[in-house]
Amino acid sequence: MIDFEEELKKFHPSLEVEDAEEAIYNQDLTDMADLLIKMLDKTKTEEE
Repeated sequence: MIDFEEELKKFHPSLEVEDAEEAIYNQDLTDMADLLIKMLDKTKTEEE
C-alpha cells in the first residue's frame, strides 16, 4: 500500500517556468561548438 503521509513528506514543488528558465540559463554548459573553438585556439597557439 502507498503511505500517502510518507509520500507527502518527499514532495518538492516543481520550479515555476521563470525559475526553471533562470536555473537552466545560469548553468555553464559546454557544447560541441565551444569544444571546437577551444581545439582551434589550442592548435593556433601551438603553431606559433
